[in-house]
Amino acid sequence: MDFSLSEEQQLLKDSIEKFVTSDYDFEARRELIKSDIGYSAQHWSMFAELGWLGMGFSEENGGYGGSASDIMVIMQAFGKGLVIEPFLANCILAGGAIAELASAQQKEALLASIIGGEQQMALAFAEKQARYNIANCLSTAEKSDGGYVVNGSKIAVLNGGNADTLLLVARTSGGQSDKQGLSLFAVPADSNGLERNSYTTVDGFTGADIKLSNVQLTADALIGEEGAAFAGLEAVMDRARIAVCAEALGNMETLLTKTVEYTKTRKQFGFTLSFFQALQHRMADMFVECQQAQSMLLMAAMKFDARAEDASTAVSAAKARIGQAAKLVGQEAVQLHGGMGVTDELDVGHYFKRLTIIDALFGNTDYHLKRYTAAMG
Repeated sequence: MDFSLSEEQQLLKDSIEKFVTSDYDFEARRELIKSDIGYSAQHWSMFAELGWLGMGFSEENGGYGGSASDIMVIMQAFGKGLVIEPFLANCILAGGAIAELASAQQKEALLASIIGGEQQMALAFAEKQARYNIANCLSTAEKSDGGYVVNGSKIAVLNGGNADTLLLVARTSGGQSDKQGLSLFAVPADSNGLERNSYTTVDGFTGADIKLSNVQLTADALIGEEGAAFAGLEAVMDRARIAVCAEALGNMETLLTKTVEYTKTRKQFGFTLSFFQALQHRMADMFVECQQAQSMLLMAAMKFDARAEDASTAVSAAKARIGQAAKLVGQEAVQLHGGMGVTDELDVGHYFKRLTIIDALFGNTDYHLKRYTAAMG
């Protein structure tokens, strides 16, 4: 089995890492977080021009790649630089939902605007009672006057405050946790009756809580087939899990590098920290965790691309294992940097915050351990 990157993937990896190294300064990132939109519109336009926004979509959908392996390359490189531009929210979640569920005409109209960087989107699926279960949905869409009336609320919508269009999961039939009866709707963010509470998350990204009160939608707001969104949304979630696992790996690799470099210069009792064997062992453990995480990620991405029967099981195995690795690597990096490791001025603490959030995204370690063991019988 070939684990190496293709020539195109290697070029993509090199170009993003070059951007991160030369143009994504940590201090500049901190200023971007404080801006109105929470990221750089100039960077986003550049991502579109370089074709990065289209790498998550197949050629038939107007993109340039479409495989989970392509996404893995991009997100791992973004993770190394703590890139805050909303690639995950737009191209993996919202764009992925359109690619999975929309009609050919809807794909042509909506995906082009994402790939071109012209429109910001967000996938609104999480509800406070759901606990990672997409099917657990209390938001409703009832037919009315040839369209729909939508009511409900969503929490932790990534990029929800900046989105021009919200892709909303709502129930058109069935009970609260039924897999059948879920539908996806394209809701303009300026719709009457839609309220957004935007905020910056602890890791510097943006999110929003959404409330909908009698929001009127036309019939063409429905994305794909009514009541049949669950399977497509599950596929989007698995793809998103691979993406954040890759980002976490990039985070961990950078923390390992920074920690090793720091221990080679910081002195204690007349010796550099790297001199002490006990600390060498701890950094060796960090290295092993990164290597194991990479292996699990590769397996999950390859099985997902091959549409293997156990692809979802492999994704859960990777998410659970990488969640455990992220905790160890993040904590060791903070501790080996001493008190500096938790200061806002040092980037190490910011990497740790991002790893903590990634563990909670799309199912935490405990959730995926249970999902994996259930699948294995």
